[in-house]
Amino acid sequence: MIILAIRTDKPQAELYLYDRSKKLDQQKWQAHRELSGTIHKQIDKLLNRSSISLNEIDGIVCFKGPGSFTGLRIGLTVANALAYAQNIPIVARKGDDWLEKGINHLLAGKTDKIATPYYDRPAVTSAQKS
Repeated sequence: MIILAIRTDKPQAELYLYDRSKKLDQQKWQAHRELSGTIHKQIDKLLNRSSISLNEIDGIVCFKGPGSFTGLRIGLTVANALAYAQNIPIVARKGDDWLEKGINHLLAGKTDKIATPYYDRPAVTSAQKS
């Protein structure tokens, strides 16, 4: 089972490629404010380096937070879109052991329908102006 893992909660974004629980490759880059313009290129670079096509990805694991609002939103949107388009399972986990936990849950079939962010505090909304 080939697994793509994505973490985009901080300025340095991270991608990992696993075959079950064996790490094949990883890609880290200073994405900061250019994450939306670089993430697809970096995924492509990672897959090409390992001679793996997007169609060979069997599942996605992503970090769900807490972290940068925009970073999480972009990373999880990309992960959800890839999972949906490829019709593959997705798992979103938090904490220091997010990757290990996510891979174990994916391999055990404990998947999410959609990856949702965890911001560590309730949303703050402005009162409606009259």
